[in-house]
Amino acid sequence: MNIERIRNFCIIAHIDHGKSTLADRLLELTGTIDKREMKNQVLDKMDLEREKGITIKLAPVHMEYKGYELNLIDTPGHVDFSYEVSRSLEACEGAILVVDSTQGIQAQTLANVYLALAADLKILPVLNKIDLPASDIQKCSDQIINLLGCQKEDILAISAKTGQGIEELLNKIIEIVPAPKNEASNHTRALVFDSYYDEYRGVILYVRIFDGQINKGSNVLMMSTKAKGIALEVGYLSPGMVPKDKLANGEIGYIVTNLKSTSEAKVGDTITLENLPANVALAGYKDINPFVYAGFYPSSNEHFQDLKEAIEKLSLSDSALRYNLENSPVLGHGFRIGFLGLLHMDIIKERLEREYNLELVVTNPSTDYLIILNNGDEKDIKSAFELPEAATIKEIKEPWIKGEIIVPSQYVGDVIGLIIKKRGLQKNISYIDSRAIIDFSAPLANLLTDFYDQLKNITSGFGSFNYELDGYRVEDLIKLDFFIASEIVDALSVIVHRSESQRIANETVSKLKDIIPRQNFKIALQAAIGGKFIAREDISAYRKDVTSGLYGGDVSRKKKVLAKQKKGKERLKRFGKIDLPSETFTVMIKRD
Repeated sequence: MNIERIRNFCIIAHIDHGKSTLADRLLELTGTIDKREMKNQVLDKMDLEREKGITIKLAPVHMEYKGYELNLIDTPGHVDFSYEVSRSLEACEGAILVVDSTQGIQAQTLANVYLALAADLKILPVLNKIDLPASDIQKCSDQIINLLGCQKEDILAISAKTGQGIEELLNKIIEIVPAPKNEASNHTRALVFDSYYDEYRGVILYVRIFDGQINKGSNVLMMSTKAKGIALEVGYLSPGMVPKDKLANGEIGYIVTNLKSTSEAKVGDTITLENLPANVALAGYKDINPFVYAGFYPSSNEHFQDLKEAIEKLSLSDSALRYNLENSPVLGHGFRIGFLGLLHMDIIKERLEREYNLELVVTNPSTDYLIILNNGDEKDIKSAFELPEAATIKEIKEPWIKGEIIVPSQYVGDVIGLIIKKRGLQKNISYIDSRAIIDFSAPLANLLTDFYDQLKNITSGFGSFNYELDGYRVEDLIKLDFFIASEIVDALSVIVHRSESQRIANETVSKLKDIIPRQNFKIALQAAIGGKFIAREDISAYRKDVTSGLYGGDVSRKKKVLAKQKKGKERLKRFGKIDLPSETFTVMIKRD
C-alpha cells in the first residue's frame, strides 16, 4: 500500500460515551465484518468487557475504504487504563474525540485531549448519541469549541447506534488525518505498543512500523532488552489475524515471535533487524508504576501454586501488573499485587476467579509509603505490616495526587466539601459553560475506597474524575492495628493520618461486628495505636438453642438450613478459634 493512502487513528473518549459502538459501525460500513457476523462491542474480546460495557484492552483493527488503508485503535475510557490510551496515541497520526451529546465534556475527555495534544495528533471532534431525546448539540458544541478552539463546522454530529453520520466521518478521516511520514532510512524501526503471550504461539506483538519493513522470517532485535527472535508470522488484524508477507513503513499490525516471555519484548521497546540494527531507538513510553496494592490469597493453601501460575500468565498480557510473594499468619502464603486503580484490581480479581477457577481472599487495598529511618535509610513499603518499629522511624511520606473534577456548577460547594473531608486541597476552579472544572490535590490513600462513589452520589451522577500521581509528602501518619479475640490480625492493619485514626477505628470495628458471625463465646473487637486501645465492640455469644431448626414442617427445611451452613463455611477462614468470612479482609472498602 502506498504510504500516502494510509491513515492511522484512534478513538478517545470518557467512559461510556460510545467508543466501542462507533468502532462497530466503522467495521460494518467498511465491510471489514459481514453484517451476519456482527455483534455489539466486536473489538471487546473479553466476557468482562461485554458484561461491564467497558473497554479494558486497546484493540487495533485494519479496514479498507475507497482505496485507503485505515488502521483504527479502540482505546479504554476509564482513568485506570489511561496508560493504554497513551500507548495507542504514539502509534497514530490522528484521534477521533467522541463526546456524548447528552452529557458533554467529562474529566477523562479532558485528560485524553491533553494526551493527544502532547502527542501532536490531529483531533477530529465528534458528538455522539444525537438520536437521543436528551441530546443537546448546541451546548456540547460550545464546550468543544471552548476546549479545542475549533470551528463549529469542524464538529461532526453522529449516532454510532443508528449509523447516522458515519459515512461522513470516514470521509473526514481520509481528508484531515495526515498520512504517515515517509522518511528515507536504511534501518528498520517499529514501536511495540502492546504485547501478549499466547500459549500455543508464544509472544505476539502489536507494532507500528516507523522506518523500513519487517518480512516474515526476519531475524529481529529488541533494542532495549537486547533479546533476539524471529518474526515467524506478520500481518494485520481485521479483526482476526490476517497473515501477509511483510509489514512496511506506516503500517500497524502484529508479529508472532519465538520469544518465550513478554519481558523480552517490553511495551514501548523498538524492534529493528538483527543484521542491520538501527542506531537510535524510538521514544517509547514512560514506565508505568502501580500505586494501589492488595494482598491476594487462595481460600486454601493447597491452591497456592494454582494462584501463582495464574498470576504469572496474566502478567504476560498485562504490562502494568506487578506482584511479590507475601506471607500472613492468618491467610498463609499469597501475593501482594500492584494495580493502576480499584477498577484494575477488580478486573484482575474477576479474571483470576473466572478464567482460572480460583477462590480468593483479597485484603484491603492500600498504597505504597516511603519510610525515612533515623539512620537516613529510605524504605518503600506496600502494606502496613511491613512498617518498621515506630522508634526507628524519622518520618513517613505518602503519595498525593493531582485531581480534576468536572461537575455542573450547582454542585461545586458539595464537591469542595468532599475534597476537604478527604484531607484534600482545592486549588483552582474554572468554567466551561455551565460546568465547573475543579483542580485539587489530595492524599491517594483517602481516595482509594469510596471517593468515586461519594462523588457520584453528591453530584447526582454528573460528576467525573481524573487524576495523576503528584509525588510524596511527609504527613503525621501512624499504624492502626485491629485485634479479634485479643489476637492481632495483621491483614487488617492500616496506615492512617493521626487526625482520622479515631473515626476509622470506630467505623471499622463497627463494620467487623456486622460481618463476623457469632461464635459459641463472646468476641472482643479492638483497634489500637501502638499499645493503646482506642475503639472496641463486642460480638455476643450464641444463645444455647441446640434444637433450633429441627422441628416443624417438612425435612426439606432442615436440609435447606444445612445447605446454607455449608455454603457459609466455604467462605470462612479460621483464625485461632474464630471463623472469619472473606469480607472481613476488605472491610475498609465497605466502611461507609
